[in-house]
Amino acid sequence: MAMATKEIWFLTGSQNLYGEETLRQVAEQSQKVVEQISSGLAAPVAIVWKPVVKTTDEIKSMLVAATASDSCVGVITWMHTFSPAKMWINGLEALKKPMLHLHTQAGQSLPWATIDMDFMNLNQAAHGDREYAHILSRMDVARKVVVGFPTDPRVQREVDSFAWATIGWDKSQHLKVARFGDNMRFVAVTDGDKVAAQITFGMSIEQLSVNTLADAVLAVSDSDADDLCEIYEAEYQVAPELCSGGDRYESLQYGAKIEIALRSILEAGGYSAFTSNFEDLGTLRQLPGLAVQRLMADGYGFAGEGDWKTAAMVAIVKAMTPSGGGTSFMEDYTYHFGPGTPKVLGAHMLEVCPSISGEKPSIEIHPLGIGGKEDPVRMVFTGKPSQGRVLCLTDMGSRFRIISNEIQIVEPTEDLPNLPVARAVWEPEPSLPISAEAWMLAGGSHHTVLTNSVSQETLEDFARIASVELVEINSTTTSKGLRKELQWSSAYHRLVNRSV
Repeated sequence: MAMATKEIWFLTGSQNLYGEETLRQVAEQSQKVVEQISSGLAAPVAIVWKPVVKTTDEIKSMLVAATASDSCVGVITWMHTFSPAKMWINGLEALKKPMLHLHTQAGQSLPWATIDMDFMNLNQAAHGDREYAHILSRMDVARKVVVGFPTDPRVQREVDSFAWATIGWDKSQHLKVARFGDNMRFVAVTDGDKVAAQITFGMSIEQLSVNTLADAVLAVSDSDADDLCEIYEAEYQVAPELCSGGDRYESLQYGAKIEIALRSILEAGGYSAFTSNFEDLGTLRQLPGLAVQRLMADGYGFAGEGDWKTAAMVAIVKAMTPSGGGTSFMEDYTYHFGPGTPKVLGAHMLEVCPSISGEKPSIEIHPLGIGGKEDPVRMVFTGKPSQGRVLCLTDMGSRFRIISNEIQIVEPTEDLPNLPVARAVWEPEPSLPISAEAWMLAGGSHHTVLTNSVSQETLEDFARIASVELVEINSTTTSKGLRKELQWSSAYHRLVNRSV
């Protein structure tokens, strides 16, 4: 799904005390910093320079405008000279967009032999930013702080990670999730507080009758479905029995009708994510499989069994996924404890996104054995080896928690000739026993989002923007340390909630 051009506004702080000539240099140098930072930006946003702000009214006007702008997804602030921080209070109280505080300066090296007081008066970020940071801390403004020269690859990477996170946050703020039916009966982790989710993330969770989809499928013509089947045969390895003229072509045709109907409903309703539930299929003849996989490949979020939280996170993480990267709905299904390094085999009944595939997917048809419907069509493939992470969004009752585990996606130990679903195999950090224990201690879901592209730093930035707890499981995690972290985190959030 194409994203409209988004902007991150670059605001430079100063004051009128310095005079017109100094302020002219401030403006020129801050524009140069924007050019330098932008040269390392991979995220599909534009860093937009704004005129230097020098008074309380200018600052408030700019931050109010940033909050009101649909195109602005975040702000970067830099105090080039000295901008007394009380001037920023009114504006900061109005700001509702993510913030990055860039602590830099116009020149990488000091001109030791020629430095004079004119230079010192112009280049005061070393203490101007500290004055500004004080008021940010006193007002408890969530922000990312990046320190260094703007051409430094580390600085550019950290700014880029923030930019991706602002895209995810903007997605969350406008996200609508369509639930076809309710969540799976008696399952705890797929349920949650939808009102709290809208307050926290901005997302709207909306229920649609499964027969809304079933009726739309019936309305799709055979000719439209045949046209889509031709695309399937051109883009994938379609089993001969499903090809035009094959014994089971009608099943592929019905799968195409599901895709056409789903796209129509989602586009008409402005939905960016959706769920289904094999316990509630109404008059649908197949559990949606191929259609879901293709919609995820186009950027839609999805989760099975009515799991709206995971569907929303798939959409959000996909928005933060660089072009060519892979992000998918996933489920920890079964383990390989040995011999060799223990591994997780992840899959789902049908719905894994081909963006994580390392091969040209095949389209096949097999019995499902659950749901009591016709055999569904689906793509079959194996996730390509790469570094990545699996994460989930879970409702802890009093708050939301994001849990993330660093993984190494690997080739299966052996071929899987009899497994008729898309899958991925990975080795979790620091080990399968510790990561699984940590995940369960943190209350993680069996449904996850798997990504081979979105960085852990971007996830950290997103969690900071959302003011949501993030539990990280990585190579340094220990069971003892994780237990203590969860205890301290629980105590902190209880205190915060009591003070509100």
